[in-house]
Amino acid sequence: MRKQEEQLVLEKNKNKILLGDCIALMNKIPENSIDMVFADPPYNLQLGGELFRPNNSQVSAVTDAWDKFKSFEHYDKFSTEWIKAARRVLKPNGSLWVIGSYHNIFRVGKVVQDQGFWILNDVIWRKSNPMPNFRGMRFTNAHETLIWAAKSETAKYTFNYEALKQLNEGLQMRSDWLLSICSGGERIKDQDGKKVHPTQKPESLLNRIIISTTNEGDTVLDPFFGTGTSGVVAKKLGRHFIGIEKEEKYTKSASIRLGNTKAYDKDSLQITQSKRQEPRIPFGTLVEMGFLTPGQKLRSLNGRHVAKIRADGTLIAHDTKGSIHQVGAVLEGLPSCNGWTYWQYKKDGKNFPIDILRQKIRSQVAL
Repeated sequence: MRKQEEQLVLEKNKNKILLGDCIALMNKIPENSIDMVFADPPYNLQLGGELFRPNNSQVSAVTDAWDKFKSFEHYDKFSTEWIKAARRVLKPNGSLWVIGSYHNIFRVGKVVQDQGFWILNDVIWRKSNPMPNFRGMRFTNAHETLIWAAKSETAKYTFNYEALKQLNEGLQMRSDWLLSICSGGERIKDQDGKKVHPTQKPESLLNRIIISTTNEGDTVLDPFFGTGTSGVVAKKLGRHFIGIEKEEKYTKSASIRLGNTKAYDKDSLQITQSKRQEPRIPFGTLVEMGFLTPGQKLRSLNGRHVAKIRADGTLIAHDTKGSIHQVGAVLEGLPSCNGWTYWQYKKDGKNFPIDILRQKIRSQVAL
């Protein structure tokens, strides 16, 4: 009965903005129910005085009360409490993302580890159009740091490696991301043309995070929702969201923004799956389904070796018998071998990797 009640609570909060204290509200959400937490907490910037550009125009900096803490000790206590609450609601295989600047990310990172999370990566968001350093006393602060962590060292977290690789034109996605800051039409402004939120994040950043570590239908929790970028991107990508925000002026803007957001059509939400997520197809299945036949010969990729297929899906080459992987490894004198890419079959006078046949079967399984 309790699980049913918890599920009702979760469903009631999905795709909603909850107004109030993030720690108290997270503690009301059922434990182990959230797939990903994205947190953009106060940076505790400790800004002193006003800042002006060379033309004497004032820089709109973060001077709001929500970013001010009495001391590092108070900030650390706050960080511990919200990270502990986030850990409670996160599923065992869920992910935590936290973004920050040099003012806070190192302190937050310590708390993340102290609370038992296992850090997977730190990602550098390199801003293509950062704000200049007007005083000329330091390097231009052109990046922010994201921490990506699993709930434990043994967690089977989601990582859509192949999808990220496709986003990066076939290359592995690196941990330094060159993306522009939120500006232009994407920047939410009030009736006077002023920024509603001083640290609104660009949708491109959240798009990459959500695609990389969640799947369609997952639930993303953002305890510092602001103007709702995480919710907007989650909605577009077919994910659920729960936003928590204590400033009413931000929730109003976020609600309007979400109301104007439409999800992408179902077909567009499909992403390139990781090979680990694809159905396992034994080599013997190719023989059973008639794609290859007993007695048929396979040639190695380098053309040096030939093996014959046996009825049980094993190979024989000279006096070596075994799986496609075992025989390939012995013939090459290697500790291991990927037989799917090593062995080739002949069709119409041309050689093709046997992995092509495996992919044909996988496509039939998917249908």
